[in-house]
Amino acid sequence: MRKTYDIVVIGAGHAGIEASFAGANAGVKVALITLKEESVGCCPCNPSVGGPAKGIVTREIDALGGMQGKAADINQMQMKLLNESKGAGVRALRAQIDKIKYHEWFLKQIKENKNIDLIINEVSELVIKNKTVTGVKLIDGTILNAKCVIITSGTYMDSKTFSGFEFKETGPVYDYENKKHEIKTETAPKTFLLSQNLKKLGFETIRLKTGTPPRVYKDSIDYKGLEKHTGTKQKLAFECYKPTYLPYAKQCMCWITYTNAKTHKLIKDNINLSPMYAGVLKSVGPRYCPSIEDKVIRFSDKPRHQLFIEPESTLMNTIYLQGFSTTLPEKVQDKIIRTLPGFKNCKIQRYAYAIEYDAIIPTQLWPTLESKSIKGLFFAGQVNGTSGYEEAAGQGLIAGINALLKIKKQKPLILSREESYIGVMIDDIINKGVTDPYRLLTSRAEHRLYLRNDNADERLMKYGYEIGLVNKDKWNNYSKEQKIVNKVIEELKAASLSKPLLKKYGSSNHNLFQLLKRPDVKLNDIYKNKIDPIVVYKIETKVKFEGYIVSQNKIIEKYNKIPNIDLQSIKNYKQIHNLSLEAIDKLNKIKPLTLSQAQRIPGITSNDIIVIKLHLNK
Repeated sequence: MRKTYDIVVIGAGHAGIEASFAGANAGVKVALITLKEESVGCCPCNPSVGGPAKGIVTREIDALGGMQGKAADINQMQMKLLNESKGAGVRALRAQIDKIKYHEWFLKQIKENKNIDLIINEVSELVIKNKTVTGVKLIDGTILNAKCVIITSGTYMDSKTFSGFEFKETGPVYDYENKKHEIKTETAPKTFLLSQNLKKLGFETIRLKTGTPPRVYKDSIDYKGLEKHTGTKQKLAFECYKPTYLPYAKQCMCWITYTNAKTHKLIKDNINLSPMYAGVLKSVGPRYCPSIEDKVIRFSDKPRHQLFIEPESTLMNTIYLQGFSTTLPEKVQDKIIRTLPGFKNCKIQRYAYAIEYDAIIPTQLWPTLESKSIKGLFFAGQVNGTSGYEEAAGQGLIAGINALLKIKKQKPLILSREESYIGVMIDDIINKGVTDPYRLLTSRAEHRLYLRNDNADERLMKYGYEIGLVNKDKWNNYSKEQKIVNKVIEELKAASLSKPLLKKYGSSNHNLFQLLKRPDVKLNDIYKNKIDPIVVYKIETKVKFEGYIVSQNKIIEKYNKIPNIDLQSIKNYKQIHNLSLEAIDKLNKIKPLTLSQAQRIPGITSNDIIVIKLHLNK
């Protein structure tokens, strides 16, 4: 362990790992501090990566030179293309991953990286001088000096777990394989001192909650009558180039079951035993991942709710019952689970629990994820009030990149809403804040027809290459593919229809490019040169979506005509006459960098924007 580092990262979850590798792979020295080695890259909730919008984030991470996509591909147990029957704008990958091997893979990568020191310790406080972070102090009194510090503490800050009214002062539960190749389950300690230190430094925090469902021994389930949930029969991977595929024949099987009237009655009869419904807990849980009691009470018109039965690891005899998170007591959980088809005689490895924790209010951050009040201090992941491994990893990568660029005295990387889901997420949380754990959805992105699974490399790889996280070999492969795409598109635009094609499709199409826009036409039907199937898909999607994207952009431009005027010259909005007190308060708090960002702050009116523009014109 050195005493001086370029970057110190606090927390080795999905955000912390990406932040660490962003610095280390670009050549700077990183200290990665975690409470337990066994919890590095752990999956305390669902052992999966991807999903609607989330899977596109993982592709974006890979395009920028991050790690999550590669790790998910290597450790996958099943890969699925979601929304395959729908348009390419909403398609996304989802991998069921082996959570034990995923953790072990990341731990190996960290230990083999000469620029990362993995330190098992706890940070008691930040070292601050002249409103600039200069390092961290560990609980044993050791001070590690650093040019930048990134806090990725996840759900560990002043955390409490609970099942019913039984509370424990602990962090999340995780599984790992010990040196004897035995699977062990441990409860992580919480970190209290860091949370207290941040509050003393003036950071506003919010109390949030999330939960995880029961784990059930898979050989105790009766699978007769349950729906099979298979992977997709295609070569699919998150990594854009040199991907790792798992043959369909080797992919694991997942299953689907449903709640029923008996399930719902038991939940309703025992709802007073839920600390959330009893009013004991005031923290807010995830809106888009509600507990089973929330589903039953809030959606009482639904006769049943879908639950997924998903394996956790090839080394474990347990399944994850997705959709069944709950705060009800264990005895009640036991009765409810046995009402589910296939679970009458099941054996439960551990019951569901919820976890309550401190997060900072993310409006205190710049778009770089650096603190507005303390220079060199960055935050990423669930500590910013988000949920999900993908959201955390995306923020971790951006925080790591911007810490690296700050050290190098280079221009920061700020991804826009127009070019990435990561940009949508960061723009949302720093401008609007959070009231419940934020989850990325396709509906949050105005430009979702452009922010697709198939073009993450086209949108973002140039940044990863310029920063130094995408190597030359990968960049050359991307460049070669782009040349093929552009060449084929130019050839399609220049080529008129042959007589057979005119006879089949009519004369309304001016060239092959226009013809390919038709939903019933495939590239291989009209272009005979042999091309890689992945490139064929990219070309088809690019051509077919062109008109829709143009139309979408026109609507967005009409709605949002505010120019990208720089506002950094305004130090205090009190100096601007005729602004409302609410506007002054919010603008001074958020400190928007541009007029268009100011427009997106809740409570800022059209009149406020006009007043600011008039002030700047003067």
